[in-house]
Amino acid sequence: MHGGHYSAFNIRIILVLTLGSLTYGYAFSVISNTFGQPGFLQYFSLADNASYTNKIEGSISGLFSAGGIIGALTVGYMCDKHGRKITMNTAALICIIGGALQAGSINVAMLLVARFITGCGIGMMVVLVPIFQAEISPPSSRGLLVGQHGAWIVFGYAIASWVGVGTFYSSNLSFQWRFPLALQCVFPLGLFCCSPWVPESPRWLLMQGRHAESWDIISRLHVDGGIVDTNKVSYAQKEFYQMVKQVEMDSHAWITGGGARQMYSKASYRKRMMIGFFTQYSAQATGAMVVSNYIVNLYNDLGFNGGLVLILGALYVTVATMANFLASFVMDFVGRVRLLIIGMIGCMVTLGLECAMEAEYVGTNNRVGNSLGVFFIFCFIFFYAGGIDATSYVYCSEIFPTHIRSQGMAFSMIGTFLSTVVFLEAGPTALSTIRWYYYVMFICLTAIDVTILWRHFPETKGLSLEEINMRFGDEVAVHFSEAGDDNPSRNYQLNTTEDKESN
Repeated sequence: MHGGHYSAFNIRIILVLTLGSLTYGYAFSVISNTFGQPGFLQYFSLADNASYTNKIEGSISGLFSAGGIIGALTVGYMCDKHGRKITMNTAALICIIGGALQAGSINVAMLLVARFITGCGIGMMVVLVPIFQAEISPPSSRGLLVGQHGAWIVFGYAIASWVGVGTFYSSNLSFQWRFPLALQCVFPLGLFCCSPWVPESPRWLLMQGRHAESWDIISRLHVDGGIVDTNKVSYAQKEFYQMVKQVEMDSHAWITGGGARQMYSKASYRKRMMIGFFTQYSAQATGAMVVSNYIVNLYNDLGFNGGLVLILGALYVTVATMANFLASFVMDFVGRVRLLIIGMIGCMVTLGLECAMEAEYVGTNNRVGNSLGVFFIFCFIFFYAGGIDATSYVYCSEIFPTHIRSQGMAFSMIGTFLSTVVFLEAGPTALSTIRWYYYVMFICLTAIDVTILWRHFPETKGLSLEEINMRFGDEVAVHFSEAGDDNPSRNYQLNTTEDKESN
């Protein structure tokens, strides 16, 4: 495994990009708390008609996910055409507009449109941020650094939940729900304002032939700063040399192989697409988003109501935040695939126990049974957040070669949004009719998914983004050990000098 070699420059970029993660997490989660606000239910006449309320809540969640699909499809093209940074700023502006429209909604139709617009923005953001983070992270610390995406997403959930708790006790019914919705504009606005301090992805710059600009960034991303030692070539030079050679090889193969159609016609690329999509789908097939979005209903079934429900929801996502941060620290040691499998098995077992509690104690006054129901909900989110959440983003961001990483990550996230459209749209009706039996479906799906992951998913920990190619049967232009023998210092000087002259 390669050394860490990351610098304060790495950390600064990662932390700025996590504002995009917060944008996604807060925007996704804020609506579940809004559904529990009396002022919201009263303003949109959702308090008295359960059937109508279920349809509206399902539509709000479904349209948000549908917007996410549009955003994910758009970002794949924009990332390659205009670069990661311009795409990031565009996504931030869309999220700001969507959040402002939600906060100012005067009827259900306006709220639905605003949620769709916000969905487009966060669909772009959730694809872009892990790509950006992966392309500036060293191999042995990529889990830690890219794992911040999942951790800060859930931190966004926690912020939304605690804000919801606070506004629930406001006597101003309009403030109860408009303020939390307006607050979602703050994080993308912060990202947009901080963007001048974020450099372009060095790997994207190489694909554009801008070697000098790429080297300037790479040399600052590592602790050694690219300082040349006559006896030892710096880590930064090794990585840069490997990146240059891999881009040259991949670009040639891309052109001669027929371009974009290879994403589905070339067996190794097709396998990556399927694995990326399946990773994100299987994360949702645990039932995590259904539990999260309709957790208010779940607590009501167990006999809890009022402000206590919102407090329990806030504690739920606080546990999830801590578990995600834990995952980001351990996945570089445990491995991505093993951590995913542990998380899924844990979710499967704890959701089964939760179903047993609901079957036995819903509608009763048994404090022990209902309390155990809450306990198993918290165990479920610990396994999901600690094993699946951050890990799935890291894994999908690193399994694709540079020239199709944005399209591959976008296709992967479509797995999330398609799944949530189906699961969340059906959620209110299913939970009101068949109740806990709906969760049995997720238990069965997860059992199947664990088997597929165990048999077919290659491990990626400790490898550079370029070296991961070999796990899918593709050629790696240069391994780090070969880079030293090939004198990358000389090649680096040649590449950057030529680039400067050409510009």
